[in-house]
Amino acid sequence: MNSNLKDDETLRVLASGEMALSGRFMWGSNYTFLVGVTQEGIEIPAVYKPSHGERPLWDFDEGTLSAREVAAYITSHALGWDLVPPTVLRTDGLAGPGSVQLYVDADPERHYFTFSEDEKQRLRPVALFDCLINNADRKGGHVLLDPDGHLWLIDHGLCFHVEDKLRTVIWDFADEPIPEALLQDLNRLQTRLRTDAELVAEYRALLSREEIEALSSRAMRLLASGQFPTPDTPRPYPWPLV
Repeated sequence: MNSNLKDDETLRVLASGEMALSGRFMWGSNYTFLVGVTQEGIEIPAVYKPSHGERPLWDFDEGTLSAREVAAYITSHALGWDLVPPTVLRTDGLAGPGSVQLYVDADPERHYFTFSEDEKQRLRPVALFDCLINNADRKGGHVLLDPDGHLWLIDHGLCFHVEDKLRTVIWDFADEPIPEALLQDLNRLQTRLRTDAELVAEYRALLSREEIEALSSRAMRLLASGQFPTPDTPRPYPWPLV
């Protein structure tokens, strides 16, 4: 992470800078590349996920995973939680359209399953975020701590489905009350989904109308219950877990 750059400047470079291939991540089901994005003397390492490299799935429309990555960033930013690294959708990627996300320089061995109990207590916003976006694939390795101790969340291609598909390793807070500060943030987002035309337009460029309505409905249910949900679906955990 380049801590000297603000989010808006980072987004500008990611959206319009020149991309150069640095390498390929070999794990995961879809093609994922490490790239350098350069503009006006600023170079940013980024993760590029081309839509053409997505493995077809029966329950998510083909070619939509990259847009869901961006929608997750927009949601994190709108909540004010700063959980998802800046992410944009580009039509001119090296292998065609896809998402481009700021690369998080973090130790891959430091993740949910290796966190201390104190570190896991910081994950309430993460658990609530996944409930809100209906994350179908929150693996332990998708929760990172950078060298400054900031929590980052990656890999959000399988989110925002209209059906309940929450699959996560983070059930630590099941049935607990959601902290009031998080409920206030969630309430502000829910209000903006009804009143903020600019925010709604951003979502409409990425998700279907039904998916946006489902996002709003999940926010309302979480606000009404005031509690973290319990794992009551047939498949509450992702596979593999890390």
